[in-house]
Amino acid sequence: MTEAILTFLGIYFLCWFKFIAGPVFASAAGYGIAETIFVTVAGMMSSVFVFSLIGIKFKKYLELRRKSPKPRFSRKNRRLVTIWGKYGKVGIAFLTPIFLTPIGGTLILISFGTKKRHIYLHMFWSAILWAIIFTFSIDQILSIPFFQNLFG
Repeated sequence: MTEAILTFLGIYFLCWFKFIAGPVFASAAGYGIAETIFVTVAGMMSSVFVFSLIGIKFKKYLELRRKSPKPRFSRKNRRLVTIWGKYGKVGIAFLTPIFLTPIGGTLILISFGTKKRHIYLHMFWSAILWAIIFTFSIDQILSIPFFQNLFG
């Protein structure tokens, strides 16, 4: 019982930082499809919730401590504005599980002033969508005889 809880918590906390870790490790732990999707979505959304609250406070703290004006057109700012202009908040949420971490996607959305309810909504549907896709993909990949022989 204790081992099962520790396994669940380990996978859950890995999903805070890297979304794909949920389906991979849950499948390795023998979780079913529903449990894999649940732990993956729960981990990502916990991360989104915590870092959306921390991110806003941290942003205000940095603005108070900054003595010189923030440079407007740094390389990083240009890249973020380009991504935001092409994809918007829906696109950032959609791309977060693939290319970004849940923390990174949340902080980008916060930096552009997206309302928290929009962050939660878009990150939630994105987490569900990609958790389903990754869960079924990993199960299909692991059912190939080559991988079954490779992983025993």
